[in-house]
Amino acid sequence: MRIFQVIMMTLALLAGASVAQTAAWAQSAFGGGDTHIAAVLASESATPKAGAGTTIAFAMTPQAGWHGYWENPGDAGLGMSVDWTLPKGVTIGALRYPVPETLLISGLMNHVYEGPYAVLADLKVAADVAPGTHLPVRAKAQWLACTDKICVPQNGELALDLIAGDGTVTPADRTRFDGWRTHLPRPLGSQATYAVKDGTLRLSVPFPASAQASDVHLFPLAQGLARYAAPQQVTRDGDRLLIETQAGEGKGGPVQAVLRTGDHVGFLLTAAPGAVEPAAGGGGQWSAIFAALGGALLGGLLLNIMPCVFPILGLKAMSLAKAGGDERTVRREAIAYTLGVILTCMALGGLLLALRAAGMAAGWAFQLQDPRIILGLLLLVTAIAFNLAGLFELRAYGGGEGLAGKGGIAGSFWTGALVAFVATPCTGPFMAAAMGAALLLPLPAALAVFAGLGLGLALPFLFLAYLPALRNRLPKPGAWMGRVQKILSIPMFLTALGLAWLLGQQRGVSGMTIGLCAALLLALLLWALGGRQRLGKGGGLIAGLLAIALFAAASVALPSRAPAVAANEETTVHFDVARLAELRGAGKPVFLYFTADWCLTCKANEAAAIDRAETRAAFDKAGVTVMVGDWTNADPAITRFLESQGRSGVPLYLWYAPGKEAQTLPQLLTPATLAGLVR
Repeated sequence: MRIFQVIMMTLALLAGASVAQTAAWAQSAFGGGDTHIAAVLASESATPKAGAGTTIAFAMTPQAGWHGYWENPGDAGLGMSVDWTLPKGVTIGALRYPVPETLLISGLMNHVYEGPYAVLADLKVAADVAPGTHLPVRAKAQWLACTDKICVPQNGELALDLIAGDGTVTPADRTRFDGWRTHLPRPLGSQATYAVKDGTLRLSVPFPASAQASDVHLFPLAQGLARYAAPQQVTRDGDRLLIETQAGEGKGGPVQAVLRTGDHVGFLLTAAPGAVEPAAGGGGQWSAIFAALGGALLGGLLLNIMPCVFPILGLKAMSLAKAGGDERTVRREAIAYTLGVILTCMALGGLLLALRAAGMAAGWAFQLQDPRIILGLLLLVTAIAFNLAGLFELRAYGGGEGLAGKGGIAGSFWTGALVAFVATPCTGPFMAAAMGAALLLPLPAALAVFAGLGLGLALPFLFLAYLPALRNRLPKPGAWMGRVQKILSIPMFLTALGLAWLLGQQRGVSGMTIGLCAALLLALLLWALGGRQRLGKGGGLIAGLLAIALFAAASVALPSRAPAVAANEETTVHFDVARLAELRGAGKPVFLYFTADWCLTCKANEAAAIDRAETRAAFDKAGVTVMVGDWTNADPAITRFLESQGRSGVPLYLWYAPGKEAQTLPQLLTPATLAGLVR
């Protein structure tokens, strides 16, 4: 009965295709008929640069109920074929398909796309093509549109009229093509192994235990590796995925396949024949979760020594000294502070996961890539610094007399929220691997890692609150507290200056000037408020509303983008995946590092190790190319590359020796470490 159903389904598909083919070609000739999958040929840049090029795409939009096919369509169907007519000096690479879906119809497995999708290709322009040259690109494309009952061949003559130029890409086109690229399979980077025994295919794929994988399915790129419609059993075994299914009729040798690990997300892998060990057990992911959680706790604990965090922690310790032996007040304060830290870390982590699930390329500390948030932090840190310096009173941060009331608890909560918000860019050196793992773990485990970061950040204050013996070692309240509070204002003023500098890096001198002017106006406003407070008058609410209005006005005045800055091409090159592949293909050593102006560790490493004369001399002598990925502003290409390395943020330092895979360097560098790479 099963064989009969398969035969009838195949005959129905072939009959529908043969009847419709004549109609489709006739409709194309006369320009009429229905287009069940509309195709548009698009270019990322209308002015591709000579010696480089651009990415082009067939943007395909199926009608409801219709689907298109992957390059290996499975048991039935047909992928896209294209005949190009190209001008002199233009070449186009192979078509690159997004990760497909599975569609089982009457026992036949189809590798399909049931919604809009794009097939990409790289267009190259020869170096000798003169700027301004007209580049007409013509494509005669054929593809198959099917429902579960009928298939209709479709075709179209598509055109692009490009002009050789500077390779400019509009933000809208960049966003559109970045969205399509997220659905392309990424190179796995490690070779898989497969074995066939008694008609069963067993495939072992290197895959970190910390990486998230759901709805896993293997799509062979060529016939013969596996039976497409056979069930696939997937087992996680430490740092690998084990896939078992019915073998095809292949003759052995290296094979390629796409491994789906999520919704239109997957990896391109190469597998060679070899021994495949059976699964040892399923505890690998739990080990990864506990490792990430431990790293998050330790990282959060160490964050308390950062200059933007320590002053507030010191101030909270002073508030405990003022609270004396009132255990109830002290512990309420500690719990409120801890909740503020943990909930903010979880909120930032949850928002990041939501942005990534929506297809946006975002990484940890993503909020600091928005200059409006930098401006808001500049004003907030300025206010805190002047509060610590004694210019005005703010009960949420100073004064232990209000801790027992509602205002004290609320102040502690928002203090914790602020600490968590500004501490995120400093997590890199302590927990880069943990943050990278958190973004790939299942949602509950990922949120647990973010909560662990918050708990580690809040631990010192919890220790002081719940260990009276430790708290009793704090100095007794006295005049010294006022002096210490003023001393603690110094690192906060330095933090404000750092934020102003960062605003300048993101939006140029005009942006930094606007930020400093806003901070100056805020200081004058707080000075007036402090004068009223010393006379026993109020005005805090009005001052707060004026500060919000000041922030809104300054945000509107910020430039929309930073002015272009010429890079020093003699010593470094900008990060580019194609350029990196070109350098590696030529056998050149490459030092690749990713940085951001808001990353304190990045700047420290650059000053202490990367930008040192001895490092430059060693690299120059060995012919090392230094490639820099600047993540100060959001860059989807950098975000995707960081993800491929199992990271969610910066810094990241990679060394590519000639002919070898990347070596990940430590988070904290020295000149000796870098010079030793080329010895």
